[in-house]
Amino acid sequence: MTEDNKSLHDLKPVVIHQPLLNSIPPNLLPRFDPVYVEHYNRHNVGRFHTHQVPIEDFRADPTKYLISYGRAAGPDVHKISEHKCPVKGGKITLRIFELEPVLGSDGKPKKRGAYVNFHGGGWVFGGLPADHDFCKRVVHDLKGDVVAVDVDYRLAPEFRYPTGIEDCWAAFNWVRSKAEELNIDINRMGVGGASAGGHLSAVISHMCRDNGYPLAFQLLIVPVTDMHSSFTPEGKFDRENTPYESYREMEFTAALPAARMAFFHKHFLGVPRPEKSADDWKISPIFAPNFSGLAPALAWTAEMDPLRDEGEAYAAKLKAAGVEVEVIRAPGVPHTFSHLDEILDTGKMFNKKSIEALGKALGGVKRIGWKIVEDGPFVWSIDDERAIAV
Repeated sequence: MTEDNKSLHDLKPVVIHQPLLNSIPPNLLPRFDPVYVEHYNRHNVGRFHTHQVPIEDFRADPTKYLISYGRAAGPDVHKISEHKCPVKGGKITLRIFELEPVLGSDGKPKKRGAYVNFHGGGWVFGGLPADHDFCKRVVHDLKGDVVAVDVDYRLAPEFRYPTGIEDCWAAFNWVRSKAEELNIDINRMGVGGASAGGHLSAVISHMCRDNGYPLAFQLLIVPVTDMHSSFTPEGKFDRENTPYESYREMEFTAALPAARMAFFHKHFLGVPRPEKSADDWKISPIFAPNFSGLAPALAWTAEMDPLRDEGEAYAAKLKAAGVEVEVIRAPGVPHTFSHLDEILDTGKMFNKKSIEALGKALGGVKRIGWKIVEDGPFVWSIDDERAIAV
């Protein structure tokens, strides 16, 4: 072997470690529930997520990009029906879930509470399938005391802000107007939803209070409460100036990285944001001028979610205004944990605790006050502001 060839032979190739698309960052990996990591690596890693493709491509063929796993099928219910609700410029669909009427001692059907659900998806994705199983579970587990109404509000960017809020408000009023027909007690109505649905629920809760409508409960699941503080008017993530450490900490997390929230910001609000958006609390309900007199709330946050801190900050404002509120932070899980109830213990805990709370608030059972969650490994209760090992 010549000297030149020997030199070439001794050269070692440079090893380049390039992570697969949408891999969980190594610094965050140990903090995730290992069950979630196993499923995420199997189904999500190496694939485009919906915010990484043009919205036109997604609308043309959603099945090409949707990734679905880990959701438990809901139990059967007596009746599922769909109704058209008039909204500005058209109609939307409401899906109603019911059990057989429960008869009172007089032989007549008892009045029922109503849970009005607004799905998540960043105001851009999602629809009636998103919470279909949860709505079935609510109705089934509460044994006919509550009707669930799921709202198929119109999506951005085809219908930008404030259309989603207007549609949800119209839907809530439609349910109130049909109270006699649906055998609903309008004093036992509640709202809820995850992510964008949590944002919509928070806004509708304020609107109910402002309009003198009784609202018994709000279920805020990993809610978006502040669209201003973490993004520039052009919808770019403002890492330096965000007041929420969870956004910096979880910028590249699984399920909802900051880039995905930026995508939602641009499509929901437009680029730039509406000129007077800084004065519009309905975009960021954390800046609403008045928190007193709002409905009691159960707020869920997730440890590995950039929205964690703003959700807890919103709950703190409720608490400071004298609103009855409980906050549960789900440990080791991402933004989407509530939809992973087939594989995650925290997803199962979410179902149990949320439906218990809905039953106390809407089902005609006298409320006896919040209890600290017994399922672990920990929760954070806003009443005592501490983590509790169980």
